[in-house]
Amino acid sequence: MKRNLVIVGNNPLAEIANEYFTYDSPYSVVGFSVERSHMKHKTFLKRMMVSFDEIEKYYPPSYHSIFVTLGYDKMNKDRTRLYLKLKKMGYGIASYISSNAFVWRNTKIGEHCFIFEDNTIQPFVKVGNNVIMWSGNHIGHHTNIGDNCFISSHVVISGLCNIGKNCFFGVNSTVANNLEIGDYCLIGAAANVAKDTDPGKVYVGNPARGIKEIVI
Repeated sequence: MKRNLVIVGNNPLAEIANEYFTYDSPYSVVGFSVERSHMKHKTFLKRMMVSFDEIEKYYPPSYHSIFVTLGYDKMNKDRTRLYLKLKKMGYGIASYISSNAFVWRNTKIGEHCFIFEDNTIQPFVKVGNNVIMWSGNHIGHHTNIGDNCFISSHVVISGLCNIGKNCFFGVNSTVANNLEIGDYCLIGAAANVAKDTDPGKVYVGNPARGIKEIVI
């Protein structure tokens, strides 16, 4: 019997999450929720949409799990805020790992993660909580991915790396082996990171260089 799932969001990622959870997971999506300021309609994908401040009334935590589909705005802080609030309210925290992802047996993956197809996650990797990995990435052996990261597509993170929390990796970016990526780093598309990064900066180019501070 599938578990009831409420998706928080009414954006394209919510639509995608609904598709994956419906056809490739032990969950059944029963409804959606957003913060009141984002309420546009009372339904989404033919299911009831409720305001976040009424979510317990319509979808009580004793019978429902949740997944938050907010994207990487503000370096993933909004998604993190809602996920932690729902956890404190007593909701079960759902994750999705594609049946078409390669995840080695001793990989450790935290809660509230979404891992798309064609990701390769090698032995001894540790993935924190609230991490999204879009399709086609390579995460090398013994690498640690911090909480609240967003890794887009075709990113290569080599072995023995430590990735800080709330980082974003653009399409086709690469990280050489045995490097430290600081918290709140934005690694731009196609950037080639060849040395450790300072926290809170945007990195672009080949080799990647920090060009500005991140203001959240």
